[in-house]
Amino acid sequence: MAGIALAGQVGQQINAAGSQNIVRTIKTGELGVSEVHGRFYEQTYNGNVFSIGCLLTALSAATILLTSSAQPIVGVWNPPTSLNNLVILQAVLQDEINTVTTPTALGSFVWASSQSNASLTAGLAPFNRKTMQNNGSQAKAFALSTASLLTGLTNNLVVFEPADFSTVTTQSTTLTSTATQFFPSVVGTENFDGSLIVPPGGVLALLNTASTTAHSVSARLMWEEVPQP
Repeated sequence: MAGIALAGQVGQQINAAGSQNIVRTIKTGELGVSEVHGRFYEQTYNGNVFSIGCLLTALSAATILLTSSAQPIVGVWNPPTSLNNLVILQAVLQDEINTVTTPTALGSFVWASSQSNASLTAGLAPFNRKTMQNNGSQAKAFALSTASLLTGLTNNLVVFEPADFSTVTTQSTTLTSTATQFFPSVVGTENFDGSLIVPPGGVLALLNTASTTAHSVSARLMWEEVPQP
């Protein structure tokens, strides 16, 4: 079978709006490809990307619960009246020991979910990453630093998978720290890139699994709001 020859112009082009573009190649003949913007730029510019953040705050007995008394590290509820899916893009978490006494391990970080929730009365307005204001979304968000609970949760949360975040090392959580030592800290990023969707009525929450106040965390959850087909 004969091949297809693709003609192109070598080097960068400067084209007026509405003009016909020419495929760009490099000097050795290969197709020239470059990223125009960052991967979240277009949807952020369209006003569809939101987030919630948790400032450095100690964990508690409520950050392991699966009931309406749970206090997510970060989380989000998509109301049943919403016309959008919440498409999770990214989450970030930092964990550090906050006490000079023998710390208690926090278990592991996990993602938990619940469906068919009609009315959560607590929560915050998400942060719009274009307008830099807390508006433009029907969703309610949850962050540990604001003491927001899942009040009104219809169905208990269910843990569905571990989160891709490390905890402070086992050695650091079992040995006594002294006031002259630096407290260890770890930070991680989990890129969902659209592989997790919170549908209308759904709740997503980041939790840990062993009650402790000896660890403090900061976190961010970021998502895109996409109209349902």
